Amino acid sequence: MAASENIGRKRLVVGAHYGIKEWIIQRVTAVVMVIYTLVLGVGTLMMPAFTYENWVHLFNFEVLHFPLGKVLAMLTFLSLFYHVWIGMRDIWMDYVRHAGLRLTLQAFTVLWLVGSAVYAAQILWRI
Repeated sequence: MAASENIGRKRLVVGAHYGIKEWIIQRVTAVVMVIYTLVLGVGTLMMPAFTYENWVHLFNFEVLHFPLGKVLAMLTFLSLFYHVWIGMRDIWMDYVRHAGLRLTLQAFTVLWLVGSAVYAAQILWRI
């Protein structure tokens, strides 16, 4: 494609092309999720018995009256949702050529992820 074909109304609008910032954010969110998974796994293995009360105690872990268990779980959920957003946005931008359909899919993805975040917070902070 010549440079003159990429100007104006014929400009190519398909493709993520966002660069290093999103790549780094996705790697950082992945590391947060891996670390939390390991911490949750160790906490589960160290439970005297796998009961509802012990499971709730794991999430209600506090340090100096600070709800560390819930905050770390919420941070992991937010990392998961942002990680998913970057990946899905790139998929929609790379593979959906029709701009209206791509915008619709992105809007539904954002609504789904925000709704999931609100629901996760409601469940987590109700414990």
